[in-house]
Amino acid sequence: MATALKNLSDYDKSKVPNALNMKFGIVVSEWNEKITEALYNGAFSTLVANGALPDNILKKYVPGSFELTAGGKILAQNTDVDAVICLGCVIRGGTPHFDYVCNGVTQGITELNIKFDIPFIFGLLTTDNEQQALDRAGGIHGNKGDEAAITAIKMVAFKQSLRK
Repeated sequence: MATALKNLSDYDKSKVPNALNMKFGIVVSEWNEKITEALYNGAFSTLVANGALPDNILKKYVPGSFELTAGGKILAQNTDVDAVICLGCVIRGGTPHFDYVCNGVTQGITELNIKFDIPFIFGLLTTDNEQQALDRAGGIHGNKGDEAAITAIKMVAFKQSLRK
């Protein structure tokens, strides 16, 4: 569904499992920092609002969005998190670089989901301009970080439900 038709921050709290006993890693791109910090703030506050303990949320930075997959992999291999949320922002420019980065990150996160036994959440904004990114990082379309956090909680709960 297009973001213009849905607010990224809207969710039914009654349908979100309690995250009290869950641990999350959040990998944040330093590139487009104003936007990625807003995404992180949304994800963090949404996790906490749904029961996650702040001490169970680990934040790590990578230089750019392309490095989200490597950062996510390293975090998963070296910690005991239940899910990894990857947050970044790529804004279209005048070269094909945008397409290569977006495709690489999309494919990389897909591969991490296949190779690891924990979910990796796609929290990458891919926009035509900075205003579109701001609109999706706490602006008129909500916050992609909120959506990523809810997805992480639901995926961890999904996995946990199969263990019982």
